[in-house]
Amino acid sequence: MSISPTSHRILVDEAVVMTTAYRTVRPENYPVCETFGRHAFDALLNQPDCVAIRIYYGLKEDKTVHAILVGVNSKDEDIVTGGVGGDGDLVFEDATRCPDTCPPASPLNS
Repeated sequence: MSISPTSHRILVDEAVVMTTAYRTVRPENYPVCETFGRHAFDALLNQPDCVAIRIYYGLKEDKTVHAILVGVNSKDEDIVTGGVGGDGDLVFEDATRCPDTCPPASPLNS
């Protein structure tokens, strides 16, 4: 699989339709949104050969769903050493999660 050369950009109207539809069926333990600081993206993109950011979804012990960010190299591989328990890999989670801490109202969340 190769990384899409598309811009990924959509119209705000399309995003509003999608986020509204999601909120109407969102299970209680799924977030409305999560906010990551720029430092996470900068750190991921500054890794050698990082050409993209991949978002995984994980389930914590309390059954809440969270986004997990990892860099992707030019071979479409996650940039991780493959070892479990290593602290050298850049993998991010622990975003500001809504609910409980939600952003101000916008067309995308209200």
